[in-house]
Amino acid sequence: MQEILWPASLTLVRHGESEGNLADAAAQKARAEVLDLDIRDPDVDLSEVGVGQAEAVGRWLSKLSDDDRPEVALISPYQRAKRTAEVAIEAAGRSDAIRLKGDERLRERELGILDGLTSAGISKRLPDEVARRDRLGKFYYRPPVGESWTDVALRVRSVVATLQSGYPGRRVIIVSHQAVIMVFRYVLEELTERDLLDIDQETQLGNCSITRYTAKPGDEMMSLELYNDVEHLAEESEEITEEPGAATPAS
Repeated sequence: MQEILWPASLTLVRHGESEGNLADAAAQKARAEVLDLDIRDPDVDLSEVGVGQAEAVGRWLSKLSDDDRPEVALISPYQRAKRTAEVAIEAAGRSDAIRLKGDERLRERELGILDGLTSAGISKRLPDEVARRDRLGKFYYRPPVGESWTDVALRVRSVVATLQSGYPGRRVIIVSHQAVIMVFRYVLEELTERDLLDIDQETQLGNCSITRYTAKPGDEMMSLELYNDVEHLAEESEEITEEPGAATPAS
């Protein structure tokens, strides 16, 4: 019998559009330096559009066969991710079948002193940090009292070890954030820094987009089946939204 090394499937869902995403877009449009958001990042909730997007994820889940439907849910404890998972699981009719397990390792990347600033605000108020980021590159740059992408990778590697040890052969869904999901690709596919940055440059993860991996017994690596898929949103006539591309806290 072949050894089971991985979950049978791993479905990664980015949270739905949040009030922070709306504040970010408004600040970018106004060329403001600071987001108009008076609550801390972990407490940012979904927008009305975000709730609809999460419901569409739930309806997508409900259409999966019993052999494909997730049975374990790991979620970021941030409100926008937690609410996305709750709405989706309820819309899928799986509230009694799946317990949501919060995992702080899946939280958003911490931006430190950049938190709440737009790209214009960072450029004007923290030019030394802009220069340091340009010198180090996006992957290794760590804002003061914040995290680099490599710091997030350490968290993700720990989660992957948990998936291998605790959920081999199981069907797992994770609801998290853009940077975290991107770093899952880096870890699971053994990408290089350049590979990851090229993907990040080419594609912004949509809110409630689905990225999915599968594995069979004996597989040494998981296989990417879907990336940044938003077809379920289009089918439900839900708005497709994504980041405007600036460094903000609510991604």
